Amino acid sequence: MKQSLPQINDFYAFKIGAMWNYCRGQHFSFWMICCYLFVEFVRPQSIFPALNFLPWAMLFILFSAVGAFLDKSVSWVSVSANKWMILLSITVVISVAAAFYPEISKKRFMDFFNWVIIYFLIITIVNTRERFYIFLGVFLVSAAKIAIGTSKAWAFRGFSFTSWGLSGPPGFFQNSGELAILMLILFPLAYYLYINTKGRVGVWESRILLLVWICPVLTILGASSRGSQIALVVELLIIFRKSFFRPKAFFGVLFLCYALYQLLPDEQKERFANMGGDKTSQQRQLYWEHGWDMMKEHPLTGVGFFNFSPYYERYFSHDMLYEFAELPHNIFIQVGTDVGFIGLTFFIILIILCFIEPLKILRMKELDPVFKGIAAGLAVGVLGFFIAGQFVTVSYYPFLWINLSLIMALKNILDTDKKRLSGRVIQE
Repeated sequence: MKQSLPQINDFYAFKIGAMWNYCRGQHFSFWMICCYLFVEFVRPQSIFPALNFLPWAMLFILFSAVGAFLDKSVSWVSVSANKWMILLSITVVISVAAAFYPEISKKRFMDFFNWVIIYFLIITIVNTRERFYIFLGVFLVSAAKIAIGTSKAWAFRGFSFTSWGLSGPPGFFQNSGELAILMLILFPLAYYLYINTKGRVGVWESRILLLVWICPVLTILGASSRGSQIALVVELLIIFRKSFFRPKAFFGVLFLCYALYQLLPDEQKERFANMGGDKTSQQRQLYWEHGWDMMKEHPLTGVGFFNFSPYYERYFSHDMLYEFAELPHNIFIQVGTDVGFIGLTFFIILIILCFIEPLKILRMKELDPVFKGIAAGLAVGVLGFFIAGQFVTVSYYPFLWINLSLIMALKNILDTDKKRLSGRVIQE
């Protein structure tokens, strides 16, 4: 008799044996998309230079795509975000063609389209609760490795301030600001998983989850990113909003915020005090002001995909406080100048869907609280990205696109399960 595969309840929280037994029976496509996520976040090829002889991330994306065509369980997934992703893609293509500096746009073309490919691969391949939980586990473990390493580095230097903050692995999270946003994504996910698996996991698993949501907070504090620290406060307010009506919990949250503030180095507190008046803030405000001017002057297609910096240097050189113009340090100004107001509208709709769909999941009756917690964690993570994104240029980083993919994959899985259950009820 063929042995049945482990079910989702066998996985909580990190039952490695059950997960491995399930993975062994999965298609090549699922293995490849998990490998992609691992190498994109952990970057073992950067940690061990001997491995850096192939473009691993691109290879695993290619293998995932090939595997998806061969995987009989994979079929077209119809979810609300699909049409907006396609429409945004069309505006990017038009923007590249109409760019002021098309050679720059063509070089950066795949900065967005990689995420379109990855989005459709994830929502189609990650198509069962078990696959979803394991894939999410790969993300959690990969991000947690970075969180533990960077928070440890901050602790070992005595929680002191440095101008560069903290550095993650080479790639998307090497810069302190981007590293902090990854932690804003990880923190709520790990926290809600910790809360919703209590009583269902072993002591050591509970302690690991506790570590996984505490370390991101420490990394955000040590990263010296003011925008991400503001976003963390908002995340804490959202997560503990119900506690404000219980005196004991309220004072607990108040004490937590006070303790986190005390951990901030004096130099970082001074940066907050000078926020808006320092040279960095002044340059960002000029970028935003002139970025808005660019959008009004070129409302349909913007100035061209990734054309903000050369366009700024040419037409607004009188407002450059540094030798070279950077990107605009704001996700909406970046997208608006890249693709115009129409493309920006599609981008905003995708962000809104990251809140609407989790709210629908939270209203589902008889759904496992673990999945409700995951949906809430993904939504709060996007909120953190949204707030921090007002101060950094991260529109085409993994943050939004991976969370969007996970949210839509989860929506598809739950909708499919609901249809199957309804079909069984009708048959009976």
